Amino acid sequence: MTSWAKKRVAGGNRALLISVTEFYPGVQLQPRKGADKDAKRLHKVLSRLGFRVDIRTFLTAEEIYQAFKEASEEAVADCFVGVLSSHGEEGVVFGADGNAVSLARIFSCFGGPTMAGKTKLFFIQACRGHELDCGVELQTDSASEEEDCLSHYLSIPIDTAVMYATAPGYSAFMHLLGSVFIQTLCDLLEEEGGRDLEVTQLMTRLNYRVAYHFQARGAELAGKKEMPCFVTRLTRQVYPFSDVSRAEPRKEEARQSLTTTALVAAPSRPRKRSIS
Repeated sequence: MTSWAKKRVAGGNRALLISVTEFYPGVQLQPRKGADKDAKRLHKVLSRLGFRVDIRTFLTAEEIYQAFKEASEEAVADCFVGVLSSHGEEGVVFGADGNAVSLARIFSCFGGPTMAGKTKLFFIQACRGHELDCGVELQTDSASEEEDCLSHYLSIPIDTAVMYATAPGYSAFMHLLGSVFIQTLCDLLEEEGGRDLEVTQLMTRLNYRVAYHFQARGAELAGKKEMPCFVTRLTRQVYPFSDVSRAEPRKEEARQSLTTTALVAAPSRPRKRSIS
């Protein structure tokens, strides 16, 4: 382990990865082959960046709530990363028992004093509906969609950013080799300069790479696209994945100028899709 990684471990940044790959007998949800590849790679990448990573699998809805509640009550040095990977619909993901987990309830756990002033990042690999994205650029002024987004946004604590694999109402893709969303995030964090990006820049780059470099293949899904999106309530610029040796001067700059946070995104190899 490099010296900067040792410093980060000592500092106590943490990540909780919850990946539901299979479901109880009788639950009408298909196994998510490939999700284990995401969890293993993300564990490897975040560990190298100095995070203490906890992976949980095959959890029920109540166990998922409990895992995040416990995580929210344990202090971190600077940053907490939460990853949820399962089948889902708008505003929820599903536990191994088939019961729905409210994302708003998960986010609200992190509004307490233990996490005050700390950066909280969430990455959600799950469908948000059943529509398939044909890749057409459009604008919408749907009042109901705006109200839903506002309601969801208000459940997100200050100094938090949430990134979703796909837009509201749309499906997310899973391949035997992993999801395009998580694999592209890992690509970015492993690339030269990728981990040094301000977090919203990182997320923006992730958006771009998935949107413009990924295209599903296969008889039914050929040409279908995926468009990640993120919501941020960050109040300063943060560099949660940067080398400590180079990040310290930036942190001091951010404190003095009271600037804001950013996340970026990267490109991804074409993968077949399996709705996740």
